[in-house]
Amino acid sequence: MNQGPSRPKTVALQFIILMGVVSLFGDIVYEGARGVTGPYLALLGASASVVGLVGGLGEFIGYALRLLSGFIADRTKAYWVLTFIGYALLFAVPLLAFANLWWVAAIFIILERMGKAIRSPARDAILSHATKEVGRGFGFGIHEALDQVGAIVGPLIFSLIFILGGDYHLGFSILWLPALLTLLVLTIARARVPSPQKFEAPEVSEEKSDGKIFSRVFLLYSLFTFLSVAGFANFQLVSYHLKIESIASDVQIPAFFAIAMGIDAIVALIVGKAYDRIGLRTLMIVPLLSLSIPFLAFSNSLSPVVIGVILWGAVMGIHETIMRAAVADLTPINRRGSAYGIFNTIYGSSWLLGGVIMGILYDLSPVYLRTFAVILELLSIPAFFALEKARGQRKT
Repeated sequence: MNQGPSRPKTVALQFIILMGVVSLFGDIVYEGARGVTGPYLALLGASASVVGLVGGLGEFIGYALRLLSGFIADRTKAYWVLTFIGYALLFAVPLLAFANLWWVAAIFIILERMGKAIRSPARDAILSHATKEVGRGFGFGIHEALDQVGAIVGPLIFSLIFILGGDYHLGFSILWLPALLTLLVLTIARARVPSPQKFEAPEVSEEKSDGKIFSRVFLLYSLFTFLSVAGFANFQLVSYHLKIESIASDVQIPAFFAIAMGIDAIVALIVGKAYDRIGLRTLMIVPLLSLSIPFLAFSNSLSPVVIGVILWGAVMGIHETIMRAAVADLTPINRRGSAYGIFNTIYGSSWLLGGVIMGILYDLSPVYLRTFAVILELLSIPAFFALEKARGQRKT
């Protein structure tokens, strides 16, 4: 008797796991590179300002273009096509093996971010339908946890290569294999569930979001996100600090990134469940944890740096789980791709602002970087309380 209702949930869970495996292989590729792009750019002659700019610009493009790709996804309904195109651009990462100038490497880094921009709104819209069956937070938490398994393996590949006497070129070259596996598993997922939107009835989502994207709650939610993310340093700048100050070796830096991704995966599952129970209030953890990160991650001693990297991973887990899940709960189903595009553009703008400013401030003094980060995180707290107040008013 219960077999009928349980079947969609089982299929949805299997689909979420398949898409998680896609992200797992994808993360082996780009997160493996992400943990070493700061030192690699430095090796090619880039300054801290350039590293901050490339990191911030890459993240900005990786999110800003989602505004267009999300709109295209909703207008054309070509969610799968855009997802495939976006993942195909992962091949820009192994091409880094051929970059002998910092600006050439920067182009490949930005190309990979463009691929993420093309695929993310469509992929997240696809996932949001399936997560409705198992719980938004838990569904995105499963996906993020699997995603971060790849984010752990990728950096460890580079650590192992360095231990065995290899170099950056060999590390990037090995990433051809997981890039190919990404597209293979994505093809299997597409064949398994060609129409994920069938998991979710339009009227349910539209009732929750009042049928529009730009509600006051959504705008306040985006403001909170912008402020809290702008005060959150990207790992390229953290790894640059570790390299320049000789705090960690080339072997240790990607290992630290792997540790952060492991924490990300664990926190994603925990905070995803918490979100399903208490909702957006779980977001308050973001500024509370982020306030101490600039003092720890940009310390000149190894022990505080390790603690800072752990906290950095925890905050990333919250970003990638709750912030994605909430968009689905705040927006109508027929505008889901556009909603993710708009939200991620705002998110990416904060990465650009924070990355560029922190890079410049770091060149002047790490003290200025810490001050900037703390101010932004503190400003996000009243934005959060305004968000909670607006949600309460809408419910009444």
